[in-house]
Amino acid sequence: MSTVTHTSGDQTRPDQGAGRPAADGRAPISVGRGVGSRIFNGFSHAFLAVWAVMVIYPLVWVVMSALKSDSEVIREPLSLIPESLRWENFSRAWGEGHLGAFFLNTLLVLIGSVFLTMLLGSMAAYVLARYEFPGNRVIYFMFLSGLTLPIYLAAVPLFKGVYNMGVVFPLLGPNKHLMLIVVYVAWSLSFTIFFMHSFFRTLPNTIAEAAMVDGAGHSRLFFSVMLPMAKPGLISIGIFNVLGQWNQWYLPTLLMQSVAGEPKNQVISQGLIELSVNQGYKSDWSGLFAGVTMAMLPVLIVYIVFQRQVQAGLTAGVGK
Repeated sequence: MSTVTHTSGDQTRPDQGAGRPAADGRAPISVGRGVGSRIFNGFSHAFLAVWAVMVIYPLVWVVMSALKSDSEVIREPLSLIPESLRWENFSRAWGEGHLGAFFLNTLLVLIGSVFLTMLLGSMAAYVLARYEFPGNRVIYFMFLSGLTLPIYLAAVPLFKGVYNMGVVFPLLGPNKHLMLIVVYVAWSLSFTIFFMHSFFRTLPNTIAEAAMVDGAGHSRLFFSVMLPMAKPGLISIGIFNVLGQWNQWYLPTLLMQSVAGEPKNQVISQGLIELSVNQGYKSDWSGLFAGVTMAMLPVLIVYIVFQRQVQAGLTAGVGK
């Protein structure tokens, strides 16, 4: 005969299953799940710590190498602490390396290309997302096809098209900033339309209908009502375009060839390439690291300042 032992107080009876709730209604504690969760969290934190070191160490190494002398860079390349801080490396790279002119050219191209990309991309995305007409999906998928085409495959026809366009329109020929702005806009439109199309579809129809009832036309509805509502998405995609176009090196190298005696026509990515190539004739490694540091600082500042806006823009469409 089997016996069942009863206990007093809050102790659990032997015949009570481990997964059953206690008599007082409290949920049972799963020991195995708690241990597994702690192991997974520990592994995740260890992986993130290793990843952080892998990302932060190269950045710190570049910055500290920019403060060394050329002999220190060659003699102790992995050392993070320079013998003395040589701030003149930055002034030399900015002046003698023409990095100041490269920065100015990059800002000029970036302002024009980002503005046109945001304007044209948001207008196209709004029409494709909010209006039904024959060929809507065809046009949308044609824009999306631009995301699948590597820019390297279009190098030859792109260069040939730019050269032929420069014959008819001199301002759109090779080595022209306006040409580079147009190419940047065409290169960035696909992702901009894809991102903003999804965002415009989440905006409520009631506000748009109320504005139309009040007499707002299509243009006023877009610029005065819908575009301000899409501000989080605009900020996010604007930052993506700024970072992508600032770091772009293939298109400027392909279309902005060096002009004899006029290296100042180039942008920042080409300037860094020239600084690195010149190392074969002149050892100025500290100036190269100083140039790289000044080139990556704007990107880091933009991300640090606007990271909350980027996260809000990426999640705003989901929460609506």
